[in-house]
Amino acid sequence: MTLSSMVVSRDWQEVSVLECILGGLHMDVAVEDEPQRALTRLNRSKIDALIVDCDLNGTAQFLHELQRDKARTSTVPLVIMGGPESRQNLDSTGALFAFEKPISVEQAVRTLSAARNLILDGRLRYHRAGLEVPVNLSFNSHGRVEAYLINVSQGGLQVHTDLPVEATKSLRVSLELPGAKSTLKAQAEIAWQDKRGNVGIRFVKLAPRLQRTLQLWLAQQYFAN
Repeated sequence: MTLSSMVVSRDWQEVSVLECILGGLHMDVAVEDEPQRALTRLNRSKIDALIVDCDLNGTAQFLHELQRDKARTSTVPLVIMGGPESRQNLDSTGALFAFEKPISVEQAVRTLSAARNLILDGRLRYHRAGLEVPVNLSFNSHGRVEAYLINVSQGGLQVHTDLPVEATKSLRVSLELPGAKSTLKAQAEIAWQDKRGNVGIRFVKLAPRLQRTLQLWLAQQYFAN
């Protein structure tokens, strides 16, 4: 899965370095040398990461406009670059990362890798993988219910069953994820259900080892698409 990035700068020497680094991180790169055009493009396109040159005229207003759009700033990691003062301006710009010019390749790789990991963590946290496999729902003394998985995420799963399900706190789920070495078992609770037999289940307690297994499995499904 290739991610997208935008560099807002007209320092072409630094831009060429960033293009090489971002390409190595499997991120597409769009370059804009006018902040206003960059803002227009952001409104029209899906951008995963934004790198802004603070030495470019108009970037102060550009960053101010970005901060007014809370939905975007909360989902797109912002990296600023400029002189030594760029790190001191992190809070005022809303940026998460900063590095100085001229670009140190080592520092830029470290910073942009951290930004990329942040993007992926956010995507995978809410990514739901759909598949149909049996799921056992155990209700302690109330017995078992056989269900079929609709989708699963890091936080829970959705299943379908033709049998009635009680909204009880004492619930355990068990299922086999194709290709995973361990059976996924967790304490859970019912978050919602409808009259068509669809049930939303939230994980309450999942062993760290199984949590990691689930994360890796979801990542494999995500990048396979």
